[in-house]
Amino acid sequence: MNHAAKTLLPQQISPTRWRHGESVDIAERSYAAHRVDHADGTVTWWLLDETDLRLERERAQLLTRMSSALMTSLNPERCMTVVAELAAEHLADEALVIAPQSDHGHPVTRCRRGEAPTYDLKHVDVEEVVGLSEALRGFPPVPSRWIDPAVAPDWLARDVVSIVVTPLPGHGVPAGALILIRRDKQFTDDEEAFARLFASRAGVAISAASLFTQQAEITERLTRDLLPPTLRRHEHVDLAGRYRASGATERVGGDFYDVHQLPGDELFVVLGDVCGKGLDAAVQTGRVRTALHALLQVVTDHDRMLAALNQALLTTDRSRFITTVVSTVRPVDEGLHVKLTSGGHLPALIVRSGGTVEVANTRGTLVGILEKIVTTTDEVVLAPGDSCLLYTDGITEAVGGPLGDEEFGEDRLRRALEACGGMPAEALVEHVHMLAAQWVGSGIHDDMAVLAITAPRRRSS
Repeated sequence: MNHAAKTLLPQQISPTRWRHGESVDIAERSYAAHRVDHADGTVTWWLLDETDLRLERERAQLLTRMSSALMTSLNPERCMTVVAELAAEHLADEALVIAPQSDHGHPVTRCRRGEAPTYDLKHVDVEEVVGLSEALRGFPPVPSRWIDPAVAPDWLARDVVSIVVTPLPGHGVPAGALILIRRDKQFTDDEEAFARLFASRAGVAISAASLFTQQAEITERLTRDLLPPTLRRHEHVDLAGRYRASGATERVGGDFYDVHQLPGDELFVVLGDVCGKGLDAAVQTGRVRTALHALLQVVTDHDRMLAALNQALLTTDRSRFITTVVSTVRPVDEGLHVKLTSGGHLPALIVRSGGTVEVANTRGTLVGILEKIVTTTDEVVLAPGDSCLLYTDGITEAVGGPLGDEEFGEDRLRRALEACGGMPAEALVEHVHMLAAQWVGSGIHDDMAVLAITAPRRRSS
């Protein structure tokens, strides 16, 4: 049998061990063996050098695995940690990921191969490392042969052979810089090119995580401003409120309440319901709350205030009308004097300490839909232990019950309140909120808001 092979192969390589199509490693090169059988019984072996192709395939697979690992987190610090770990494992002996400077320094994640990564905020002089300041600004990397490891600062590394500094490109702005360190050999041009490919994916991942975190922080701040305030007990007034948005994953909606301190011992309390639900309604509640706060600086008369609010809404968005009830609360010898004025809202319920439930004489027209509105005002005195309950139709129109198709209703609410006489404000709103939530169960419901104004019981001397 005649075996023909490339003459550059070592003589000890035996073709009889090869299989057609298999990969053969010879002298740090990789070859694909191809057998050709001839009519005279001889065999010719062709060896095709596929070292570069195999290396490219392995690097592509590695980049795919790296990309998958990079997309596992939307936390910037965690993402920097993953980048440093992957770079130390596959590209260098040690890797540093440096983010753009913040108020407290440069966030730096460092990882040595086989060790746990560390994260810290460092005040570093980026001009001490050749190419670092340029990389942080998104400029192309300089070749590693231009960087002298002997002049690298102590915070970076000691006794190293080669350093690569490459930018981490983000979405429009640089996400930072990647520094690769080797202690035993130089980086080749191919290795630096592969490092840049990895850095491009790493930069996108870090940038996405940073953008997500930034947007989450903005959303949290805006949401915090749109949520009703946390109520507290004042010297002469016990206040409590509960709010639940319509969507299971939403925190804000179209129901709102607010409490403002007026001169003296008076409080201004407002509760309302914007037409619609979700984010659009929440934005409108923010406008209404801001408008009411501004109006309080110049007018405290309920009728004039609601008329001014009506005009403000008419000039902005007539499709977003509201119902609202405003009240002024002041202490008197008998307990609390509460003045209530409604703009198309459900009447307040007065819960006496003995269990009697009264309906305030307030109705009125919707605010923000007609040129002129009609409002009605009622005044009540709350004795110690009495409460005035303000609520939105998300409570009474909650659909549920045994068959899941019945509204909770105003009558059922009043009957439930008969057992709540003398309750503190916090317990009262919690009870009403719980009843509505249990009635709805897991069904669809509107935004719900409830607020209690309670005259505290006098302490015995």
